[in-house]
Amino acid sequence: MNAPTSSPHFLEVAGIHKRFTGVHALRGVSLAFRRGEIYHLLGENGCGKSTLIKIISGAQPPDEGELIVEGVRHARLTALQALAAGIETVYQDLSLLPNMSVAENVALTSELADHDGRLARTFDRRALARTAARALEAVGLPGDAAFQATLVEQLPLATRQLVAIARAIASEAKFVIMDEPTTSLTQKEVDNLIGVLGQLRAHGVTVLFVSHKLDECYAIGGEVIVLRDGQKMAQGPITQYTKAQLSELMTGRHLTSERYREGEVGSDRVLDVKGLTRAGQFADVSFSLRAGEILGVTGLLDSGRNELARALAGVAPAQSGQIVLDGKSITVRTPSDAKQHRIGYVPEDRLNEGLFLDKPIRDNVITAMISSLRDRFGQIDRARADALARQTVDDLQIATPGIDKPVQSLSGGNQQRVLIGRWLAIDPRVLILHGPTVGVDVGSKDIIYRIMQRLAQSGIGIILISDDLPELLQNCDRILLMKKGRVANEYRADQLTEADLYHALLSEAA
Repeated sequence: MNAPTSSPHFLEVAGIHKRFTGVHALRGVSLAFRRGEIYHLLGENGCGKSTLIKIISGAQPPDEGELIVEGVRHARLTALQALAAGIETVYQDLSLLPNMSVAENVALTSELADHDGRLARTFDRRALARTAARALEAVGLPGDAAFQATLVEQLPLATRQLVAIARAIASEAKFVIMDEPTTSLTQKEVDNLIGVLGQLRAHGVTVLFVSHKLDECYAIGGEVIVLRDGQKMAQGPITQYTKAQLSELMTGRHLTSERYREGEVGSDRVLDVKGLTRAGQFADVSFSLRAGEILGVTGLLDSGRNELARALAGVAPAQSGQIVLDGKSITVRTPSDAKQHRIGYVPEDRLNEGLFLDKPIRDNVITAMISSLRDRFGQIDRARADALARQTVDDLQIATPGIDKPVQSLSGGNQQRVLIGRWLAIDPRVLILHGPTVGVDVGSKDIIYRIMQRLAQSGIGIILISDDLPELLQNCDRILLMKKGRVANEYRADQLTEADLYHALLSEAA
């Protein structure tokens, strides 16, 4: 570490290179971050965003280059040095401790920084409660004692996301990195977060906001930084770029914003849901799904849309009502029941509910098909398993050196395609896609949307559960809007604008 130098910036990244085996992840990236500004870091998965974040936050060292924090030069930062300097990161996996209370999680960073990376045996409970209340209320969460005492593992994913952001506020950070912070938030919570970002900016905090949702970036304002293949492609005020320009900078190709959905759907009904009910979550839900149709389901977080998806997949089954598949009433009480009836389910939280991250691509693909891949001795037929995995990789355009690579080595978009491929292996009649492009870059979204359309054209009935309005409008035939556990309205997607659907969601909230 050298002596401080005069600098108008809080942080400068100077000529950073980072290499992994066979991959040059960052190629001489140089950036400067002013105090009290918001920067949007954009790029496809695999472009170097995560590596850059880890270097700034002290999780990884650069191979070349330096970091200049408030004028002080560093060849690298450790995680504790970054925290002590006021650099706080809200990672996509949130990094919360599920068996600790909300208040303890909120105070975690400041405790680590104050005690040289070690947690004290006991907390000053009164001080902790005051700090937690202020930070929680800043992100729109209750600051009362009951909520503070709640274990994090008991909270829904969206609330945990806000707790992680409250932790950054509690630590009085000077530089906050938010990695996909709105992944699980409803529009109301996103609007609240935008207000929080305004407060941080007003207090001189610099924010590096990593997102794939361009509409949110425009709503927040500030500067945009685009990475592609480990290099900085552009930086400047976000208002100077159109969505099309940013998409092309990120991917190197032109992406359309037109509807992917084409043609008419047949009249054969593959699924009928009648009066489906689960107490406290949804009630009297009825709809039909035709073969080859893409049916969107949306609504706010408490609308019951997520719970409906889990019920149809047998994860948290309905208590009453009827599910009719190809004209025959079926019982779906467990995920095994759903699989037996050829109903596939791609969950919203692919990391915790869907994938075996440390296992090879092959093992993840064949999971739903293991019983049918066994030979007469009960052993898995390796040749057939390999063939199925390779076919999935080819059909879904999964970028990987081989099927033996662990899924955790893939980008988010490729991980999602592995999960989709698992359920395609059962030759589904119905495929439920729950937030299929959450945390996925624009290039991978385009690939997933085209795969979705191809599957529908093959006759599979698809239910798309999403709060991404452009995604619904571009891909669906019909859209169901849920409110307080019931279907409130049905729309034809090709006769609906984003403004119409957004207004319906807001009026639902009111």
